[in-house]
Amino acid sequence: MIDQKNLMIGGILLLLVAGTFWLSRQNTAEDPGYTTREHRADYYLEGVDSTLMDLSGKPGKRLVAERMTHFMDDDSTELKLPRLTLYDLDRPPWRVNSETGWLSGDGEVLLLQGAVKIDRSAALGVRPMRIRTRDLRVQPGDNYVETDAEVNVRSNKDHIDAKGMQIWLQQPIRIKLLANVRGRYEVNP
Repeated sequence: MIDQKNLMIGGILLLLVAGTFWLSRQNTAEDPGYTTREHRADYYLEGVDSTLMDLSGKPGKRLVAERMTHFMDDDSTELKLPRLTLYDLDRPPWRVNSETGWLSGDGEVLLLQGAVKIDRSAALGVRPMRIRTRDLRVQPGDNYVETDAEVNVRSNKDHIDAKGMQIWLQQPIRIKLLANVRGRYEVNP
């Protein structure tokens, strides 16, 4: 009698396990109303050179890249060897170069990845500036850039090293160094 009772309980447990397995397979079957979008390139361009004009018809920004790959699912763009030029009225432009880049679908955020170089040439009343860092976040519409990485700034014989930086590249130009700031400023006699 006990053997028959154990056999009955074992059979019921076996049916429960089989039923649970069958139900779990039914729930994981693809729902026809739900589709996932694959992150796959829909087009690419090589030798990209794009200039955005300001309201007066003068160049405002220029983006050059060896290769640009667009992704339809999030409208983002990946860039190989991007070079961004930010023009500044009658002053020399800011030139920003990196190894790779990612541009958001709305164009509001440009992530420059890898080694980043920011340069501005000298002009009358304008000191040259050279900035070296990594992994820069750019907001092109606001002429604003930031990073949490190590930063090296050089201008003539002056130099500053820091960790983290924010720069507003429009007049008046402001640079905020975030931590571990060390520098040397040489006064001309």
